[in-house]
Amino acid sequence: MSNNVRVRYAPSPTGHLHIGNARTALFNYLYARNQNGKFIIRIEDTDKKRNIEGGEESQLKYLKWLGIDWDEGPDVGGEHGPYRQSERNEIYEKYYTELLEKGLAYKCYCTEEEIEKEREEQMARGETPHYSGKCRHLTKDQQEALQNEGRQPSIRIIIPQGKVYTFHDMVKGEISFESEGMGDYVIVKKDGTPTYNFAVTIDDHLMEISHVLRGEDHISNTPKQMVVYEAFNWDIPTFGHMTLIVGENHKKLSKRDESIIQFIEQYEERGYLPEALFNFITLLGWSPGGEEELHTKSEFIDIFDPARLSKSPAVFDTQKLTWMNNQYIKNIELDRLVEISLPHLIKAGRLSEPLSDTDKQWVRDLIALHQEKMSYGAEIVELTDLFFKDEVTLEEDAKEVLAGETVPEVLNAFLQEVESLETFGADEIKAAIKAVQKGTGQKGKNLFMPIRAAATGQLHGPDLPQAIHLLGKEKIISRLKSLIS
Repeated sequence: MSNNVRVRYAPSPTGHLHIGNARTALFNYLYARNQNGKFIIRIEDTDKKRNIEGGEESQLKYLKWLGIDWDEGPDVGGEHGPYRQSERNEIYEKYYTELLEKGLAYKCYCTEEEIEKEREEQMARGETPHYSGKCRHLTKDQQEALQNEGRQPSIRIIIPQGKVYTFHDMVKGEISFESEGMGDYVIVKKDGTPTYNFAVTIDDHLMEISHVLRGEDHISNTPKQMVVYEAFNWDIPTFGHMTLIVGENHKKLSKRDESIIQFIEQYEERGYLPEALFNFITLLGWSPGGEEELHTKSEFIDIFDPARLSKSPAVFDTQKLTWMNNQYIKNIELDRLVEISLPHLIKAGRLSEPLSDTDKQWVRDLIALHQEKMSYGAEIVELTDLFFKDEVTLEEDAKEVLAGETVPEVLNAFLQEVESLETFGADEIKAAIKAVQKGTGQKGKNLFMPIRAAATGQLHGPDLPQAIHLLGKEKIISRLKSLIS
């Protein structure tokens, strides 16, 4: 193994990119870039029954959407390919054949029913369930007899007894496992497919992976992989196991929990910004130090240090994500915000394609009006609801304001000003409100609140002259007359 940092993200194409897997990819990416190392994508697709159509494409698409690129992988190639496990069967066969020839692995003819019975008996005796190794010493004649019964063998690796497997974890420090009770585990299934712990070890060695950063649910796999490394006298990479991501209830994220959006694809569909999500995910279980939480990708690359990976579970704070995405939205170009917001207005039936040039400008101004408040693209539908209604819907506090003694005078004066406007722009409307102030003597809340309530049905909202401009002259006149009469 070289001294250069080489890390990998190895998804299975069994589903779409989950927030937890995205974090694993992101931390590996940041570490590689910080160390001027290599980041590799490897597709672990040997479980054909669970693979979904388009799973690989979806994984790669949304990694790219987040802003992650890689140096080697199934789509870009590299010197250590193939980068799909399904294309590496001849490689695995070479190594498990070598283990069989060295007497470090053996063929197991036990049926699932026999193994289950053995487990039940062990549990009844209060023992940790593990394979007893009863096929380990079968003679050739015994193997042939079992094969003649029609039994297909799996292959198990021999676990040395009386051994302690110890490794220094980048996150958790020193971790040890005793080999007693591990049991000889299957490295090749009866159908000839290599199991995870065997294939991943072969791949990591041949791809010269120096550091394995992954979720803590893989800790128990580590000693099993160390058995394979030691069987071949290979160097063992440095392991780091990141803590779980938990919900605000401090329970492990469940894919059935709909209170949290958990797939990257869903964030894109709702109009979140990839750079905001990149920032948010990086802070799930890692801290840059200091108070500042908003960083660019290049800043994260410069400051990323695995020593700052948290030893405590990372809490998925939905409100923090909402705030963070809003911070990014407030600072993006309007053209980009229109690009992620407009499809939601069309999908909601608020607008129909193709848009005229006039409509394009109107919706552009509408989205700009709400940019400061928006947290994600789809939110534009709710925020702009009042602009697509013919009748104003008065909120309760707006009704209270409109019941004020001086309100009729203000609304009548504003109606006259509006009706006299030849150009219905925000500047002209602002001047009209000033004229009402001068003519009625009303100012502050007594001036602005009745006008806002009459125009929008609300007491709070975006810039008032611009909102009135976008509602349009006819609609404003109609609303004012309905309240005055």
